[in-house]
Amino acid sequence: MSGPDRAVEDDPDASGAAGLPFHLRPRTLALVFLGGVAGTAARHGLAEAFPHHGTGWPTGTFVANMLGAFALGLVLEALVRLGDDTGRRRDVRLMLGVGFCGAFTTYSTLALEISLFLRDDAVGMAVLYAVVSVLAGLVAVWLGVVAATTAVRRRTS
Repeated sequence: MSGPDRAVEDDPDASGAAGLPFHLRPRTLALVFLGGVAGTAARHGLAEAFPHHGTGWPTGTFVANMLGAFALGLVLEALVRLGDDTGRRRDVRLMLGVGFCGAFTTYSTLALEISLFLRDDAVGMAVLYAVVSVLAGLVAVWLGVVAATTAVRRRTS
């Protein structure tokens, strides 16, 4: 097996799980799980702070997705610029990138909310929400990449 998921016998990150594919190693699963718990709790907090009713703008989902897109761009770009995907950088990617951002952002809720707008004959809101979410998400991830690039350049100079 080749690629980032290959099992390497002398991998110091194997945590006694040499021979297992990387994604099945207990350490990998624990890091993603811990980040996921935190991301889920944070998203729940936003949903409670900004409840969505009827055909109003789904602020909680929108904010979670925009913050998550920014955070993912920031974290992944910083990690790439700081070096190889090993050791603590890999741990940060798994916990924050995969776990936290994966649980914090929510494409499924975005899709459900668009579906509910359509069900309630709010076609304009459905289209607006879909387009703004995608475009703003692209801008958010780009801003995260720019912020990471700037921060890493300052740190290394």
